[in-house]
Amino acid sequence: MLDSNIEQKMQKTIESLESKFINIRAGRANPAMLNGINALYYGTPTPIQSLANITVPEAKQLMIKPFDRSCLKDIERAINEANIGITPINNGEIIILTVPDLTEERRKDYVKQAKALAEEAKVALRNIRQDANNAIKREEHAEDEEKDLLDEVQELITKYNKIVDEKSKEKEAELMKF
Repeated sequence: MLDSNIEQKMQKTIESLESKFINIRAGRANPAMLNGINALYYGTPTPIQSLANITVPEAKQLMIKPFDRSCLKDIERAINEANIGITPINNGEIIILTVPDLTEERRKDYVKQAKALAEEAKVALRNIRQDANNAIKREEHAEDEEKDLLDEVQELITKYNKIVDEKSKEKEAELMKF
């Protein structure tokens, strides 16, 4: 019987790919665009999501309303330093981020990024397969049983590679949609 840990690792690879795809923007506002951006709050780097409510009032706009107005400038500075390609507008109470339309060239750059992330996921899946195959070969199995286990691992890798390809195509379609 094949170790269920192998499939869990492959599933985590897919989840990781999906979370990385979220950070590649498609011309629409998404609060996840601010993931990984920390603002200094009383000298401590703190995620913006912990400091403010982030809403999407329009498809191309993010509104950041801090719980404590004293950290407004720090949030604005953190967004500028993160270099996400959006200039924050601070009106003294909230910060508004307007996502600009993507140029054709920028869309193609994002598609390249998405394909690179998909390839990284496939490499991770191949590494999981290699580890599984090595573990199977180390264990004592009858020749037929070993071949069946290796075939099961190959079926899993094929299944998860298809998932990566589907996710990559979806992201590409989303990025190239006008």
